[in-house]
This record gives sequence, structure tokens and C-alpha cells, in this order.
Amino acid sequence: VQLVESGGGSVQAGGSLKLSCTAFGLTFATYAGAWFRQAPGKEREGVAAIEMDGTLHYGYRIEGRFAISRDSAANTLYLQMNSLKREDTAVYYCAAQRGVMGWAPYNYWGQGTQVTVS
Repeated sequence: VQLVESGGGSVQAGGSLKLSCTAFGLTFATYAGAWFRQAPGKEREGVAAIEMDGTLHYGYRIEGRFAISRDSAANTLYLQMNSLKREDTAVYYCAAQRGVMGWAPYNYWGQGTQVTVS
């Protein structure tokens, strides 16, 4: 199994970015998918998750600014990030696991993509 993230980069506060995570060896249609992030010196936190049935979860600090989605045909998970703030700066990780709900442990992880907001 391999999760390949892309779309990170540098953006000014108030801007937008869209992260992508393409899966190889598993199908997002039958797995829960999630985005986590970790800033320097801080613990990893859940950003957004989508369960198999489409139930969505968002971290409390997201405040309606981000949207998680998946494209079954492309086998790709997305994270649309709008109104970015400096505190959103972190390495963002894609994760997948069959049968989990919300932030329950994920076994499959991507390599991470850096998002820097200035």
C-alpha cells in the first residue's frame, strides 16, 4: 500500500491550497480516509476525515475553512483549504484504514507534504 500526497507549498495568509492523496494498493471507496497535520514542536492533530459511508469529521480548529472529499474513479482523497492562517503551517499527512470511524487509529500513511502560510 502506498499513499502519495501532493499539492503542498507556500501561500500567503488568506489564500487557498488543495492537497491530493492518491492511493495504490487500496481503494478509498472501501476505506476511511483522513488528513492529519503536525507542526514543529506540536503533537499531530486530526484535520479532516471521511468514513466509508461519507460521514465527515473536522478538527475543532478548522472552523469550516477546509473541505475533505474523495474521487473514487481517481482513487484520490482531497483536502481543499481556504482562508489559510499562519497557524495552519505544518506537514500534512494522508491516512487510510478500513472500517475506522473519525480519528480512530490509521495504519496506512503518506510521506507528508509541507504547507507553509506566511
